[in-house]
Amino acid sequence: MFMSNLCVWEPPAEDLSASPKLEWTEPIFRRRLSQLTKITVQAAHDFFEKSGEDKSVKIVFLSFRGELEREFKVNKSLIQEDSITPAAFSLSVFNAAIAQATIALGLKGGYTCVFPSQRNFKDGLLAAAAPVLCGREDKILLIYADENVPDYYKDVFDGKNQPLAFAALLSSQKINNGIELNIKDIPRSPQEFIQRFKK
Repeated sequence: MFMSNLCVWEPPAEDLSASPKLEWTEPIFRRRLSQLTKITVQAAHDFFEKSGEDKSVKIVFLSFRGELEREFKVNKSLIQEDSITPAAFSLSVFNAAIAQATIALGLKGGYTCVFPSQRNFKDGLLAAAAPVLCGREDKILLIYADENVPDYYKDVFDGKNQPLAFAALLSSQKINNGIELNIKDIPRSPQEFIQRFKK
C-alpha cells in the first residue's frame, strides 16, 4: 500500500487553540465552526489543491476525540437548561467535521468515520485502509484530526495534547510522489506517523 500527497495542518506550539482562517470560505459558513472542523476542512482543502484528486474519492475520517469541546457544551446545556438547540447538537456529533468539509469542498464520494480505541492510530489507519488492502477500492482519502483539549479536561486527560489534522491518499498502486507504507511499522501515534513523512 502507498501513501501520497500528505497535507498537514497544526497550530503553533505557543497557541494550541489556534485555527486556520479558511478565508476561501464564506464568513457565514466558517463563523460557528470549531477548531476540529476548521483544521479538518483546511487539511482536506490543501489535499485537493495539492493533488488534483477527483472529488468523488471515498473518505475515511479518523479522530480520537471528535468534537470534544462542543460535546461538553451540549452536555452542560442539557444539565443546566434541560435542552439543546438543533444547531448545537448537529455541530457536536462525531461526523460534523468531515460533513462540513464535504459541504465546503463539494465532495461527492461519501465518508466513513472511525474512532479507534485506546488512541491507537495504527488500528485506525488499518481500518481506513481495509478497502484498499482487500482490493475493493484502488484508493481512499484518509483524514485524521483532533482538536486542542480544553482546560477543564486537563486533569482527566492522560494523553499528549497535540492538535493536528492531516490528509493523505492511500492507494494500492504508487501515485506520483507515493511512499510505500510498511503495515507492520505503523506507530500508535499520528504525530509520530507524520513526522516520518513531513518535509
